[in-house]
Amino acid sequence: MATVATDPTEQGAAGTPGKPRKAARRAPGAPKAGRQMHAGPFTYVVLIVFTAISLFPLVWTAIAASRTNTRLAQTPPPFWFGSNLFKNLQTAWTDANLSTALLNTVIVAGCITVGTVLFSTIAGFAFAKLQFRLKTFLLMLTIGTMMVPPQLSVVPLFLWIADLDWTNHLQAVILPTFVSAFGVFFMRQYLSQALPTEIIEAARVDGASSLRIIWHVVFPAARPAMAVLGMLTFVMAWNDFFWPIIALTQENPTVQVALTSLGRGYIPDESVIMAGALLGTLPLLLVFVVFGKQIVGGIMQGAVKG
Repeated sequence: MATVATDPTEQGAAGTPGKPRKAARRAPGAPKAGRQMHAGPFTYVVLIVFTAISLFPLVWTAIAASRTNTRLAQTPPPFWFGSNLFKNLQTAWTDANLSTALLNTVIVAGCITVGTVLFSTIAGFAFAKLQFRLKTFLLMLTIGTMMVPPQLSVVPLFLWIADLDWTNHLQAVILPTFVSAFGVFFMRQYLSQALPTEIIEAARVDGASSLRIIWHVVFPAARPAMAVLGMLTFVMAWNDFFWPIIALTQENPTVQVALTSLGRGYIPDESVIMAGALLGTLPLLLVFVVFGKQIVGGIMQGAVKG
């Protein structure tokens, strides 16, 4: 018996021959596929306003750093740059020993960031995917440490640092914050959703060890969250003031500790203080400019995978 070929375009939705297939209608006002969306004037106005508000503290710091202390005390304050910027920057650099302070801060913030991201990812993976005794209790205990004010642990922590003879050494600032409870909780929440259990089980069936699973499975899956946690940790470590001012001195300071020396004296020079604050802020801006695209790309990569 001969087979009659039917044009698929002549079949309906239920497979009835002779009825043309209806194309999916696009909703009114919806953009076409592949068409670039453009923002309206209101969006640009809102973005400009928020950008100006965000940049105002940095711009004002630069303006104050370029003026004299006498001009800053006058009313109204200056709203444009002066001619003393480089002079004040040089004074702040010399008086606050910022060369040593910047190097120390890079070491401290870098070590804390690497340690926090590494150990928080491993601990977050354990709490998210592994089964062991007292798992819930240990997780609640870790989260509970976030509720303890850091001021309560200053005295015993300083006594411990003094017994180890680490006072005025960088390890006194690095080790107490090498792992954060927030980082463990953050990575646990991310990995519980982004890392399927089937992948871990398949890796174990293939004979992969725990370290190999962490290196080849956990770290690639957690890369977007690790980028966000690293950025937040680096900023917090760079701006940390409370514990470094206790553990360190002006002989071996971080940036925040070094800047306190600029405010001493009977009449502090506000312009020099602003110049020092500007020098302490520029490395953070450089980090965002250099690694901002990689951080955003990692976040978007995790969003697409999710």
